[in-house]
Amino acid sequence: MSSLSRIFGLRNASPVASGLYWSGIWLAVGAIILSILLAGSSLKESGMLPWVFGVHGFATLAGGFVSAKKSGRRGWYFGMANGLLYSALLLAISFLATDAGWSTAVPILLLVTCLSGAVGGMLGVNAGSAAKTR
Repeated sequence: MSSLSRIFGLRNASPVASGLYWSGIWLAVGAIILSILLAGSSLKESGMLPWVFGVHGFATLAGGFVSAKKSGRRGWYFGMANGLLYSALLLAISFLATDAGWSTAVPILLLVTCLSGAVGGMLGVNAGSAAKTR
């Protein structure tokens, strides 16, 4: 991976931006899995909301893990920032793309993403290289 960053000159210095990139990757993987599950089973679209919250929660958990591991300090802070920015981006995109309005699912999504991002951040800061040298 480091050879690719040297070739293309791509280096991300921000821990939260790195976490958001990984959250987006895991969101895409989760969306593909949910699409296959929806097409290949008797699951209805109306019953997908818990699964969607699970995908968003896992995506922010992974993003919080990456951001805190990269920062090496204040894991819950970087993880929760990742979850908050992830939610803000998701809400902006859903409003602009489908004119989605405010519903009861929005505060639940915000709670799920912030908490799972914070938990991922707490796990990530302890998995980083700075935690091993203490």
